Amino acid sequence: MSRTPLMPKATAVWLVENTGLTFRQIADFCHLHELEVKGIADGDVAAGIKGMDPITGGQLTREEIEKGEKDSEYRLKILESKVNIQVQKSTSGPRYTPVSRRGDRPDAIAWLLRYHPELPDSAVMKLVGTTKSTIASVRDRTHWNAGNIKPVDPVSLGICSQLDLDFAVQKAARKAGKPANESAPVRTLIPASEVEGTAAHAAAHADDEPTFAPSEPSPREAEPQYDADSVFAKLKPLRRGQQDEE
Repeated sequence: MSRTPLMPKATAVWLVENTGLTFRQIADFCHLHELEVKGIADGDVAAGIKGMDPITGGQLTREEIEKGEKDSEYRLKILESKVNIQVQKSTSGPRYTPVSRRGDRPDAIAWLLRYHPELPDSAVMKLVGTTKSTIASVRDRTHWNAGNIKPVDPVSLGICSQLDLDFAVQKAARKAGKPANESAPVRTLIPASEVEGTAAHAAAHADDEPTFAPSEPSPREAEPQYDADSVFAKLKPLRRGQQDEE
């Protein structure tokens, strides 16, 4: 598959207006859909886009266009650039953050500063995709929106992955000479042998009748204790009243 020409829609606009090529030929050359090229011809697509001449741009020759105009089945071939430009992918620097997530970066920075103070500013910059000055403003509470910043996990915000966060924390912990999970609870899976042993033990004793230990009576349920002398002392006035009536 040939490479895409520079500014494909502008190139398609020029080819539609200045050549007799079919919509299919222009679509294949510009890597567009045939209906999109038809929309350009009808004025429904790419309105306001100025056409770009692929001949002066060094992407097509006049002879190549003439071949296409003579044969509707001919597929135009783009000229290969004589200059090979090496494009290196940057492996350092801050991570790219989508525009929709950039407003959440101060919250993510505040979370990292609170729960992972061992992380250097360079690690926070890579995880969140921010600058050192922004980190300093969040730390010093001098950020323009400091009153509304709340610490939020950057993983839950979709700014970085849990794997990248764990790797950065472990790397910072190794440099500091302390365990990476010193302040975080350790969560490990139960070995399969223990799970199977527990299940077998439960199945073996499934038919056993449950036994319950007798519970101690609560203070409210305990029987009250009476003093005999006080009881008889209360009954004496009642007995005298009955004798007087008789």
